[in-house]
Amino acid sequence: MAQTSYMTEEGLANLKKELDHLTSVERPAISLQIAEARDKGDLSENAEYDAAKEAQGLLEMKIAKMEDMLASARIIDESKLDTSQVQILNKVKIKNTKNNQQVEYMLVSEAESDIRSGKISVGTPIAKGLLGKKVGDVVDIQVPSGVMSFEIMEISL
Repeated sequence: MAQTSYMTEEGLANLKKELDHLTSVERPAISLQIAEARDKGDLSENAEYDAAKEAQGLLEMKIAKMEDMLASARIIDESKLDTSQVQILNKVKIKNTKNNQQVEYMLVSEAESDIRSGKISVGTPIAKGLLGKKVGDVVDIQVPSGVMSFEIMEISL
């Protein structure tokens, strides 16, 4: 059984839109590539056919994963969020206690994460370490490069 995916309404709509695109545009395009490659003759030495079949397998895997995510999706009621402690959909401003560098992240579901826009998945080590903490708390978080210490400066919506 799939793990529950918590999302905003916008995130759910984007997921549905992407899934629709994959099934209605990408899937037929790959089927056409396979048919064209098959028409070229001997399949045992046909690199185009092998590449198209591999692309089809990867696409079907992606579609299945997205369908599972959609089936287990739960919409988060944004009106019930509070800022007394860190939780999903909060913006958290943290300060690295070693170099005093501040950074702000918004904790979102895996499907909505986008590091370039400051949205990190609640499944990342930093987000896991911040969940449930309050402003002023100092947390030590195990990251791939070692242990980092952060102070929570601000929690907002």
